[in-house]
Amino acid sequence: MTDGTLWSYKDIAAHIQVQPDTVRSYRKHGLLPPPDEVLNGKPHWYGDTIRAWVASRPRNRGR
Repeated sequence: MTDGTLWSYKDIAAHIQVQPDTVRSYRKHGLLPPPDEVLNGKPHWYGDTIRAWVASRPRNRGR
C-alpha cells in the first residue's frame, strides 16, 4: 500500500529533523527529488517519495 499523503517542506523538515530552509536549500542544489505535485505554486512530495529518498541518502558522518 502506498502513502498518498502530500508533504510540504515543513513536513519533510520534521521527518529528517532539520529546518524547512535546509530542505529548500536541498531542492535548490538538486539534492531533493522533483516534487510529485505543485499546488498553488508550492511543491509537495508523497510520503513514499521522501521515505525512499531518505533511505537512499548517504549517512552523515559523525552523527
